[in-house]
Amino acid sequence: MPGRRNFLKTAAVASTGIALTGLRNTSTAAGYNRIKNAGRKINLACVGIGNRGADIISELYKTGLANIVALCDADLGAAHTQKMLDAFPGAKRFKDFREMFDKMGNHVEAVCIGTPDHSHFPICMDALRRGKHVYVEKPMARTFLEAELLIKAAKKYNKVVTQVGNQGHSEANYFQFKAWKDAGIIKDVTAITAHMNAPRRWHNWDVNIKKFPAAEPVPDTLDWDEWLAAIPYHDYNKDFHMGQWRAWYDFGMGALGDWGAHILDTAHEFLQLQLPYEINPLKIEGHNDYFFPKASTILFRFAARGKMPPVDVTWYDGVDNIPEVPEGYGTSALDPNIPPAGNNTIQPAKLNPGKIIYSKTLTFKGGSHGSTLSIIPEEKAKAMASKLPRVPESTSNHFANFLLACSGQEKTRSPFEIHGPLSQVFSLGVIAQRVNKKLQFNTHTQQITNDAFANALLAGPVPRKGWEEFYKV
Repeated sequence: MPGRRNFLKTAAVASTGIALTGLRNTSTAAGYNRIKNAGRKINLACVGIGNRGADIISELYKTGLANIVALCDADLGAAHTQKMLDAFPGAKRFKDFREMFDKMGNHVEAVCIGTPDHSHFPICMDALRRGKHVYVEKPMARTFLEAELLIKAAKKYNKVVTQVGNQGHSEANYFQFKAWKDAGIIKDVTAITAHMNAPRRWHNWDVNIKKFPAAEPVPDTLDWDEWLAAIPYHDYNKDFHMGQWRAWYDFGMGALGDWGAHILDTAHEFLQLQLPYEINPLKIEGHNDYFFPKASTILFRFAARGKMPPVDVTWYDGVDNIPEVPEGYGTSALDPNIPPAGNNTIQPAKLNPGKIIYSKTLTFKGGSHGSTLSIIPEEKAKAMASKLPRVPESTSNHFANFLLACSGQEKTRSPFEIHGPLSQVFSLGVIAQRVNKKLQFNTHTQQITNDAFANALLAGPVPRKGWEEFYKV
């Protein structure tokens, strides 16, 4: 990682001329018939075709709404890409997405992107400029500036459909949260605890690291220069590849960027949280300048919005960093002599990814992705049962929603203008992890006001030569 002085100098160049401005996981039978009879298929190009990228391609193809016309991967021909190459032998093959668009532009209507986080931005931007609909796995961008530019680009190229891959945004929790919010069941929320405490690949690494891992030979199948995309050059090492990229500040967004969109997406949208004014790393275990901490507790403070009160969102990650939960969190009946939820807490030994939402009158617990909320304790849930509104079923899953939107039949549920600010929340959290200090953020000027180095990280380093053009809208 470059020193603060050098980083500030290069970041200033990068930002020249760029101002940061202020219930069910299935569809109805009728919905499936509508999808089945939707008509023409969308010609889809796929960038990133192994591992998670392969899952995305398979799900989009399964809808029956896509023709897979091009496959692109910087490691094309490696073992992890072979499944998709075998599945779609007629699709044109590329290692460089720019070459793919140049040669296939007239035959491609949409693109799905399942590459490492650091390369989401240039692929998305290139596709938008060329008028291609975009499905990109979360997080939609790695830096605050990249997300801001994609929001602006989606607005400029407004005939293009965008969708970010937080699949639960088309499942039960999305429709339930909206229905409960509209009915006044979810109201006056003051605090949210979000947690993802499963082991991560970097938990066993040496936190006393002083430099990046040593250079290793680049695999024969891999175009390393293309894989790096716009970020400053790094020598190849196996720990930067095959999912390991998620651990490094220069490539990924850690557990927060990986899971936050599956846990906080509905609360962020329907509570209109937008951007926090303060980001405070309450606990950072194993801090270093290169890869993410072993455990993090980060407090995001959001201001009042209209009649909605301020909200504190506390994020927990790390195996031994499990938050307290309220009495009555479990499924057993609550003794009437126990004080109401929120007054007493317990420390569970293990907690699946999810959230606890505290309002002035009710407490809700929920999981990740499409998992629905429940009211706790159980006694309160029973008392509220008759007041709960009907929750509509989804007309399409997240993948079909995107493809139907491409043909004008639906609107995407997680477009860039909706997901973008949430992606920026995660970028701010990552900066707080990296500098390990409380940050003050001006939500109007979109600047960090108490640390120049942290503020420079909003834009990130200067793009490599040849990649600067993607940072202009």
